Amino acid sequence: MDQTKKKIKLADLVSFKKYFELKRLNTVCQSTKCPNVGECFKKKTATFLILGKNCTRKCDFCSVWKHKPEFVDATEPYRIANTIKELNLSYSVITSVTRDDLPDYGAGHFAKTISAIRAVLPETKIEVLVPDFLGNTKFIDIVLISKPDVFSHNLETVPVLYGKVRKGSDYGRSLFVLEHAKSAGFKTKTGIMMGLGETKEQVFEMIKDIKSVNVDILTVGQYLSPTKGHYCVKKEYSKEEFEAIRSFAVAIGIKRVVSGRYVRSSYMAENAYF
Repeated sequence: MDQTKKKIKLADLVSFKKYFELKRLNTVCQSTKCPNVGECFKKKTATFLILGKNCTRKCDFCSVWKHKPEFVDATEPYRIANTIKELNLSYSVITSVTRDDLPDYGAGHFAKTISAIRAVLPETKIEVLVPDFLGNTKFIDIVLISKPDVFSHNLETVPVLYGKVRKGSDYGRSLFVLEHAKSAGFKTKTGIMMGLGETKEQVFEMIKDIKSVNVDILTVGQYLSPTKGHYCVKKEYSKEEFEAIRSFAVAIGIKRVVSGRYVRSSYMAENAYF
């Protein structure tokens, strides 16, 4: 019997976190200090974080490490695929740190991961949550050719706040990424955060922009500062306010909208799939 498999039977593990450590895999759940990590790990689900733990951008809202990028591990796609097969996941979410240092910005690694999963568990649904690839359609298409079931890219916040909280990114470019994937025939998804200093009018205008590029799935959640050193929360939204945002998005024609305090773009992603 394979000794690795013998060691990592889920029933024998102290925690699901330990399981990923033994597999030498990263999850966005841990890297971003997600408030849902306990619930998701208890349900044996997680969002895989590829291309290392270190990001090349310096978004003030995010707790992912901003250190020197790591070497790309060529075995990672296959280890993720085998883990998904071992867990028998019906739905898998793959995301990454931003790798502006790589010639293809990491697009090829996404494609290899999708292909590796398809090879061992062809029936599983695959959602990719990608960086913007600096808007380069050649690299976006590398991911699309591998045929993910959902192509996701987060707008995160309203245009006026990009310079404060999403340094190195561009609102129009992110919209273009979503538009390009949709025009290629893919199911698209984006996520936004509330409480960074946006106004109600700005939020509704952003949702109109999201509709204008025909995004299929929208997630809306409360921004929670991961540490005191990160961008501070400007406003706590009520349950009623989240419902008002959801109602507006549905009313203008977005097909699936999930809105609430602890909603995150990858949180229970299978439930938003249609």
